[in-house]
Amino acid sequence: MPESKGREKRAYTPPPKPAKAKVGNPPWFVPVMLTLMVLGLVWVVTFYITSQRFPIESIGRWNLAAGFGLMMAGFAMTTRWR
Repeated sequence: MPESKGREKRAYTPPPKPAKAKVGNPPWFVPVMLTLMVLGLVWVVTFYITSQRFPIESIGRWNLAAGFGLMMAGFAMTTRWR
């Protein structure tokens, strides 16, 4: 029985590597994060120092919730910081 000719195999070329995702945050991320935390702290301290008259007198003790909310928003951003 006759033998078949061998086929020429092409050299193996690996598939192109996918582009790596950009690691890091945009330049505005850290300043916004720090600003939220400091603004929340200033809000709460102002509320206590002014005998609960400022920053917004009409909402009363909800000023604490607003200040701590700002701080927590900044803290939540720290979990995404790379």
